[in-house]
Amino acid sequence: MHTDPIIDEVRRVRQEYAKRFDYDLCAMASDLRDRERQHPGRMVSFPPRPARHRKTA
Repeated sequence: MHTDPIIDEVRRVRQEYAKRFDYDLCAMASDLRDRERQHPGRMVSFPPRPARHRKTA
């Protein structure tokens, strides 16, 4: 089976990141929120999409 080096790298980095926080999801989320606050210019924000009207039967 062919392995993609980019996918392998993403999985490796994800595993290392989780291990740093002892796989504690709350700690990882807290770290990510802190990083967002430190670098607000790196965050992408899109305006809300207008509501779509559904067809009624």
